[in-house]
Amino acid sequence: MSVTVEPAVLPGSELVPVLGPEVNSTLENVYAQPTWQVAVWTVAYALIVVTAVIGNLTVIWIILAHRRMRTVTNYFLVNLAFADASMGAFNTVFNFLYATHNDWYFGLEYCRFHNFFPITAIFASIYSMTAIAVDRYIAIIHPLKPRLSSGATKIMIGVIWLLALALAFPQCFYTIPNDYYSYSIWAVLQYQLAVIVLIYLMPLTVMGITYTKVGITLWASEIPGDSSEQYHEQLSAKRKVVKMMIVVVVTFGICWLPYHFYFILGSFNNDIYYETYMQQVYLAIFWLAMSSTMYNPIIYCCLNKRFRIGFKRAFRWCPFVRLSKYDELELKVARSQRLNRASTYTASRLETASTWPRTGGSGGEGNRREGGRQVSDSH
Repeated sequence: MSVTVEPAVLPGSELVPVLGPEVNSTLENVYAQPTWQVAVWTVAYALIVVTAVIGNLTVIWIILAHRRMRTVTNYFLVNLAFADASMGAFNTVFNFLYATHNDWYFGLEYCRFHNFFPITAIFASIYSMTAIAVDRYIAIIHPLKPRLSSGATKIMIGVIWLLALALAFPQCFYTIPNDYYSYSIWAVLQYQLAVIVLIYLMPLTVMGITYTKVGITLWASEIPGDSSEQYHEQLSAKRKVVKMMIVVVVTFGICWLPYHFYFILGSFNNDIYYETYMQQVYLAIFWLAMSSTMYNPIIYCCLNKRFRIGFKRAFRWCPFVRLSKYDELELKVARSQRLNRASTYTASRLETASTWPRTGGSGGEGNRREGGRQVSDSH
């Protein structure tokens, strides 16, 4: 019996047959790999799944279990972490098993879900990052404008998922079974390009523009020489958050670029899917794309002190993890209490400075000593 396979070339529709048309089903599967090769790919993909699921679930716990971490930015990070963990759990493993032998073992219904879910999760991921970029832009470039409230943030997250479901619906609705493969017949170039624009090019462009303007404001603008210590601390905190998110966005863009290029190239030259070597190319490209789901927790841990402490709390049972009393306090103490302590400290410094004896200087200009350094009253 012979079957005819038409490649599905939609981004997110991972089921891309690499067998050419009119392949005799009685022949040996030419895409079966040696055991050692399968073992290497299995370890590589298992690393993604374990790291992505555990890391992103830990991020969700850090934010939701600690009141101090429940900020607008972090709510979007929860949404991003949920999407990434879901991709690792429900998409990576099954697509790897399919791509290894080019056989689909999981039936039509899961095939529909498998074609449908990746676009939904990718859309939710990248638009969560876009929302963070816009929020940072408003907070830094237009600080007097009202910020998103907790309720408005949750509504926006809901809207993101509704739009994601609408965009991915054709992938589910137009999936039909084949004797040996499950594939999407709605693989028109217009839809493919629209998906790439909506889940890759457009949001990356928006984030590129916003973070460029924010970066210029935070790093290139002149800082007043008499800025307070609190101002410098706030500026440093803003820089750290923006730097962390820029790393997240750049990592996402790099990981998914070869994947989208692969599908665009296949749209104009379907013959590449029928080359035996494309199996290894696809496994490598797909691994890189899926690896984007495991990097964010690592980035948060490396570039954000509170997330680093949160990971230490989560894994304090490990023998090599040490959690100090300061670390415990950092996530538990409310922001207002820290600000009150800072305000009290500042007030005591000012009071000390105002009672310090003055000595007359030339031209009647008085000098005073503040914070252990000599400063002039005139500017």
